[in-house]
Amino acid sequence: MSGREFFVGRYEQLGWTYTPVRLRQAIRFNQTNILDQQNLVTRLAGLGLNLEKIDFLPQGYWVCNSTVSAGATAEYLLGLYSVQEAAAQVPVTLFSSLKGKRVLDASAAPGGKTVQLADNMENTGSIIALDISKQRLTALSNHLERCHVKNTVVYQLDARNSPKLNLKFDRILLDAPCSGNFASDPKWFQNRTLQDIERNARVQREMLMKTAECLTEDGEIIYSTCSLEPEENELNMDWAIHRLNLQIAKINCPGTPGLTHVFGKTLNPSLTHCRRFWPNPTQGFFVCKLVRQQHES
Repeated sequence: MSGREFFVGRYEQLGWTYTPVRLRQAIRFNQTNILDQQNLVTRLAGLGLNLEKIDFLPQGYWVCNSTVSAGATAEYLLGLYSVQEAAAQVPVTLFSSLKGKRVLDASAAPGGKTVQLADNMENTGSIIALDISKQRLTALSNHLERCHVKNTVVYQLDARNSPKLNLKFDRILLDAPCSGNFASDPKWFQNRTLQDIERNARVQREMLMKTAECLTEDGEIIYSTCSLEPEENELNMDWAIHRLNLQIAKINCPGTPGLTHVFGKTLNPSLTHCRRFWPNPTQGFFVCKLVRQQHES
């Protein structure tokens, strides 16, 4: 089962009407590398890179009506900012605290969120950044070096093997490999099938199960995907509640509440604490915070 008609029909069942979208480019200031955000905004405008503040992101800016590429300035090469899609900037902001913590970035490459983690940590604590691809880890390492990240160790390791690290983590970011969405891939509808999505969902559950084994008792997991498909989002979170002794925590986040009714199946009501970003002007995105279930004594 595949094709535009099939997926558009699914989105309508989930309560969203498909419309073509035009994504807006976004950047994120690396606060540990700059002294004043407004000064940098003015400086970049003088180069022809015009910015507009994103109201739901503390260091996020839309790129608008610019005559220079955001990735072609000296300020970019010096690590003063990163080119990072707006919705993709959200997950890191949802941790309750990060300074001094031990953090696992379970699927880190190409490194945008890893840099953001280090930035929010002010280069304190430690980050273990994993990815399965050696080639992608090269890009990750380059990104970390450009942005002057000092608290991160990079490993080539599948997150499903993360217990082999023999470490417990206060915070875990699982930005899970996923099916993506049509907003960022013009050929998405013709290249994706329901079988692909179900296979990805199984891998995501395996990653979540193994990384959860590495979580401290009072730790937090942020789970996110750039998929619109409930198999990779709400259905996985419902599974985590019932199988992994995890619960969904409330988050202060834009977007629409997570779904509790999916294709005739009723899910745990706490899934409304999750957030969906239907495309426009961001890509499609899903994010959720998981903590250990609290049992009454």
